[in-house]
Amino acid sequence: MTLQRRCQEVLDDLVATGAETGLQVAVHDRGEQVVDAVAGVADSRTGRPVVPETPFFSFSAAKGVTALLGHLLVERGLIGYDTPVAEVWPEFGTHGKTAATLRHVLTHSVGVPAMPGGLGPADLGDWRRVCAAIAEAQPRWRPGTETGYHSYTFGFLVGEIARRVTGRPMGWLLQDWVAMPLGISGELYFGVPPTELSRLARLEDSEPQPTDPAADSILAPWERQPSASLGNSLDLLRADVPSVGTFTARALSTVYAAVLDGRLIAAPQSVGLSTVAFEGTDQVFGNPVRLALGYPLGRIGASAGEASTTFGWPGGGGSYAYADVATGTSFAVTKNRLGRDFGTAQRLADMVTAELGPRAADRQ
Repeated sequence: MTLQRRCQEVLDDLVATGAETGLQVAVHDRGEQVVDAVAGVADSRTGRPVVPETPFFSFSAAKGVTALLGHLLVERGLIGYDTPVAEVWPEFGTHGKTAATLRHVLTHSVGVPAMPGGLGPADLGDWRRVCAAIAEAQPRWRPGTETGYHSYTFGFLVGEIARRVTGRPMGWLLQDWVAMPLGISGELYFGVPPTELSRLARLEDSEPQPTDPAADSILAPWERQPSASLGNSLDLLRADVPSVGTFTARALSTVYAAVLDGRLIAAPQSVGLSTVAFEGTDQVFGNPVRLALGYPLGRIGASAGEASTTFGWPGGGGSYAYADVATGTSFAVTKNRLGRDFGTAQRLADMVTAELGPRAADRQ
């Protein structure tokens, strides 16, 4: 039985048992798409089915694409990893943030993890207001000394740096530098064009997620816990907020495949995507982390003995995407029922790893 068929059976079972409502999974093996499976409905209200072209709002899984754009700024000679942010964004250099660099941004070590100034979801579409508040923020630690998950501020940090050195917003760069060259326009967005909103999957909550008391003093509840009401908000979906995004599974798997095979980033630079750049305790959630430049290292649910050769990003509610440099595979799963964990993604990723992982040595 092919990997495509096995993945399809898992998806069908998840929908049939009520564990999932609608979802997609895509896998590339050394640049070739080997899985593009879908199941269920995109919108429970209408019964509209999921198809491979159905985009899903997948929260922070989009951070992988945002980090990629940061790397492309460096590859094009527009900024260096160790260039101070204030050199291109002078207003940012307040309260001791003059030492902050793009490297610190990519490793979530700038020190401004929470949306400052009491800004909330309704403010995310006001780019200049959000960036002005971040520029004026007092860092919680000296840049580069600690790391902590920059939930929404990450996208604005990378995005304003990009805007300052290119004159273009992140949504434009995403289309011009990534989506169009890879032939995935219409399947990868930060802000979704109004004409495309009817194609999107509609999110739904499974169960209320418990509050994490460890994060109470730093991130607001909406910054750390996904909700269907937020993900279905037309204001958020249309806004250029590059910490979150909307895409198909095959589009995101395509992006990671293109990173692995050098279509987007030259091989010498891509080493930084899977090499430890910061290791420590996350100051927001308290868990140990190992970060490459822009990506957490290691696969969700990996066994203790599995080598940390993957880099990627999970998205609140259960979506997930990653690339494995050892096997040359990329993986993405999108879903519209927001869960408490990544059980579905892990089950599918385990299957893919079991099938393609052991063949790595034979394909060198």
